[in-house]
Amino acid sequence: MSKNPLDMPLEMRPRERLVSKGPVALSDVELLAVLLNTGIKGKNVLKLAADLLRFLDRSKEIPPVPELARLSGIGDSKACSVAAMLEFGRRRWGVFGSTVRTPEEIFSMVRHNADRKQERFISLSLNGAHEVLAVRVVTIGLVNRTIVHPREVFADLIQDRAAAFAVAHNHPSGRLLPSPEDDEITERLQKAAVILGIHFLDHLIFSETAWWSYRQNGKLAEKDFAVNS
Repeated sequence: MSKNPLDMPLEMRPRERLVSKGPVALSDVELLAVLLNTGIKGKNVLKLAADLLRFLDRSKEIPPVPELARLSGIGDSKACSVAAMLEFGRRRWGVFGSTVRTPEEIFSMVRHNADRKQERFISLSLNGAHEVLAVRVVTIGLVNRTIVHPREVFADLIQDRAAAFAVAHNHPSGRLLPSPEDDEITERLQKAAVILGIHFLDHLIFSETAWWSYRQNGKLAEKDFAVNS
């Protein structure tokens, strides 16, 4: 179970760290804990936030309030707060409409997933100008591997009418070199992208502080990040 914030030294508690270091210093769980404010009997606020985060990781869109409210310990009031926060953040500071020109920009959009204990395979749908249409967690895998099929990636891309895309996944171990399975799925995605006429920009492997790019390491044969003509 996640440690109770009240048992932590004052300077380590999420709310105090938010004040002293800003929101960028907090993990996703800690940010949700600040928003939720309190836990319930038998489930402290960090545990409640971790349960909520697992649910949100599996949601392709902002979940409806009734779905959020059904989570144990959330209820209508907290569900409304969470839904309002997600929508406000999407409107004001979301990545949608941002342009992807470099691997660094992909990393900036996915790096908050780096602290997860399991691998997340993430897809970015882009239009012809490489502006972000959507960012989704496609699958959640094991501690050291994620299982994904090209159809799961391209189903969302086709729905978004994407002209280009990039993918990324975290390595919880912190080791950034690709595995044989990483190479295999990258090759399969590239072949499918050629058939469907969707530009495959890059595949990033990332940790909390660094990333490794298939594009920059010469392992994607297609054209570079240049916008489709």
